[in-house]
Amino acid sequence: MSTHATNPKIGYDQLSVGQENEAVVVENLTRTQIVQYAGASGDFNPIHHDETFATKAAGYPSVFAHGMLTMGLTGKMLTDWLGDGVLRDFGVRFVSQVWPGDTLTARGTVVSIGEPKDGECAVEIELVTRNQKGRPVVTGSATASLPARV
Repeated sequence: MSTHATNPKIGYDQLSVGQENEAVVVENLTRTQIVQYAGASGDFNPIHHDETFATKAAGYPSVFAHGMLTMGLTGKMLTDWLGDGVLRDFGVRFVSQVWPGDTLTARGTVVSIGEPKDGECAVEIELVTRNQKGRPVVTGSATASLPARV
């Protein structure tokens, strides 16, 4: 696999340290979307789709979204901003649960831009995704390899 960006939307020279990108990645998350993710991922843990199990057996107030669904939605903000095939590292910490009805906004902040090498440059991005109450649900970081101006 090539380490070069395959479909960048932006060049490293169009970014600056401190620059932010923010996007609403889901509005009013539905139970159907959570179940669709369960089907796509193969993760049918009943805490994500069975209200009775989630509330009575597990003690939660309701079913809740898979952490990896939230990570994927956060990743969508990155690829919509930077392009496909440019992420070299992407990791998150799940901070809080995501419930049906939540609206999530993901923000990426450029924290460093490396020295150009072979026409590309590593860009480090700090991430936070918050719910409609402003509470972080995911924090993390990503590294993208970007060419000069696209």
